[in-house]
Amino acid sequence: MKITFLGATKTVTGSNFLVEAAGKKFLVDCGMYQGKKELEEENYEPFKFNPLEIDFMLLTHAHIDHSGRIPKLYNDGFRNPIYAHKATCDLCSLMLPDSGHIQEMEVEWKNRKRIRKGESTLEPLYTAQDAARCLEIFKPVKYDEIIEIDENIHVRFNDAGHMLGSSIIELWVKEDGKETKTVFTGDLGNNDIPLLDSPTMIESADFLIMESTYGSRLHLRNDEKAQMFLDVVSNTIERGGTVVIPSFAVGRTQEILYELNKIKEKRDDEEFRKKYKTLMKTPVYVDSPLAISATEVFRENMDLFEEEIQKEIQSGDNPLEFPGLQFTTTVEESRALNEDTSPSIIISASGMCDVGRIKHHLKHNLWNPNNTILFVGYQAPGTLGYSIVNGAKKVTIFGEEIAVNAQIEYIEGYSGHADQEWLMNFIYSFIQKPKHIFLVHGEEEAQEVLKNKIVEETNIGVTIPELGETYELNDEIIMTNKIKYNKPKSIKSEVLDRLSKIREEIEDMDIAVREDVDNSNLNDVDMFRINEKIKELEQQIVRIIEG
Repeated sequence: MKITFLGATKTVTGSNFLVEAAGKKFLVDCGMYQGKKELEEENYEPFKFNPLEIDFMLLTHAHIDHSGRIPKLYNDGFRNPIYAHKATCDLCSLMLPDSGHIQEMEVEWKNRKRIRKGESTLEPLYTAQDAARCLEIFKPVKYDEIIEIDENIHVRFNDAGHMLGSSIIELWVKEDGKETKTVFTGDLGNNDIPLLDSPTMIESADFLIMESTYGSRLHLRNDEKAQMFLDVVSNTIERGGTVVIPSFAVGRTQEILYELNKIKEKRDDEEFRKKYKTLMKTPVYVDSPLAISATEVFRENMDLFEEEIQKEIQSGDNPLEFPGLQFTTTVEESRALNEDTSPSIIISASGMCDVGRIKHHLKHNLWNPNNTILFVGYQAPGTLGYSIVNGAKKVTIFGEEIAVNAQIEYIEGYSGHADQEWLMNFIYSFIQKPKHIFLVHGEEEAQEVLKNKIVEETNIGVTIPELGETYELNDEIIMTNKIKYNKPKSIKSEVLDRLSKIREEIEDMDIAVREDVDNSNLNDVDMFRINEKIKELEQQIVRIIEG
């Protein structure tokens, strides 16, 4: 049996593993790269395998960094089954067309500029229609059910506790009279995620391919994060500000809604009652059409929730509903949120701030010190969210430079990923320990820390694979091949690329500012602010030229 690591190697996106075993070739996940520009460009590169030779695919869950290139795979001729949990299939029917729509919108924006320059137009990675077509090959499965691919390959999906339908996959392969068991964790859930059950503990494995997103860190426990959330929200509302929460449309949004609904049960002292009263009087807007549809999928799959929550639902207390909750569907409703100066909570996708309506909310709220931007999920390097969380004083949104004056908060305990403690607990839970572990889906520093801890405490061998490496899984782990990828760009190329990007951003700024100037609702204060920012930009350009 051989595994080629074609994504999520020393990074947290682009999960894609090619397995060759018992005469079959199959994939585990086929995700998009997100974050850094050079990573995202990899999405457009041809697959390092022939899609027509792939016999089937196993999908761990619906998040785009695990499923986002399936429509591209389909467009390239793949027509064989994709096995995934039923809830994953339901969510992919929303998330993949939404991703295709985003591809179309981004390319349309780029093409308008390219046409003005006389350049040839670009094609999207795939369209919403392409994504809808690929859904025909999805095959829904249940947890704990052993599926016979053929007489030599069997698989079982187990609850990973990361998001609705997320799965740990057990894979049994018979070759040369010997059976080998390999476990793919997908993304392991944070052990105290509201709504969802804890990750399933697996009894045995010969080889383990495990995520490592938070391999060097520990999360806040549930009661701490709930109190932090309440403190941040109440303090912001009291000073007349708005709380903007960049949240992944599927998963974090539903957990935050649940936390808002249940937080009143945590404490009952006078200070708490005051803050809770402030929270309950504040309108909460979920500004993401995808989040609204995903919440419906959650309602339809409540059998996957914790047993206690299922009892609450049966008693008529729906954890995804509470007074003050409003969903915005249209663009006009979304824009109206930024014109309303009354305090509110706005939950909007995407969680890393790179696409979607959240960019508009950040543009209108980042500059105001009364507001708070509250991050509740992982921010990949190279994303707008990563820049803000890591202390950027100014960011560029739609070509306009925005000062980061708002209060920036990050409650890590809301992450859907297991921290170091629970990653280690997952390993400890094996009765028959793996012979070897491969760490994927993590930044290199976190992986090195986790690797050292695993080796020191369990004496199990650990490999952190490089992109394109193939390993043969036998009694001895052997790297048999390494696919060559394009070399990183030189500093000279990077400078020229940055100049081109700046030129494009100035064009974007010109369009955005003209739209603002033509807006009859724009007041003198806003006009003054725009004028000052343009003067500041002029001064910076002069300084660069003089230097």
